[in-house]
Amino acid sequence: MSSDSSIIEMTADLNLEAPSPEQWYALYVQVNHEKEVAKRLEQKEVTNFLPLLETWSKRRDRRKRIQIPMFPGYVFVHVLLDSSANLAIVKTPGALSLLHNSEGPLSIPSFQIENLQTLIGSVKPLELHAYLKEGDWVRVARGPLAGCVGILLRTDPKRGRLVVSVDIIKQSVSVELDLEDVEAIKKN
Repeated sequence: MSSDSSIIEMTADLNLEAPSPEQWYALYVQVNHEKEVAKRLEQKEVTNFLPLLETWSKRRDRRKRIQIPMFPGYVFVHVLLDSSANLAIVKTPGALSLLHNSEGPLSIPSFQIENLQTLIGSVKPLELHAYLKEGDWVRVARGPLAGCVGILLRTDPKRGRLVVSVDIIKQSVSVELDLEDVEAIKKN
């Protein structure tokens, strides 16, 4: 067996594929139009992903289970982004724009979308969580430290430290807590 054929067989065994030139992007859409935009993108044969959460409706007259967008105002699209694809996407009724910076549309790493798809497909109940990053000002919402305000330091994905400072004497103290018990303080 030649070395070329053995490399081909090993590649086939490992199921190695070349990275796709298509990338994921976040499409900002009109709130409450996410499902309609996703349907219209499918009609245009644009691969998209709209993660949905099942919840109880908030109607006064009756309660029933409904599916709502996990991230209101966003639909994820998977495309090879060129000017014609960009135009087709943003011209979709209900679509506003692709998330971008000064250099152009921002792509989302594939593993993040794959993680979302895996979570959606699991039988475990999901709940939204505030996006917190190290250095954010937070308020403790539950537990014995409720009401304390400080800066978040992360120790691992579920735990963190709340740093409370007395600026005038330039001293701080910290305490470990569950990240579920804190909420970001909204900036004015």
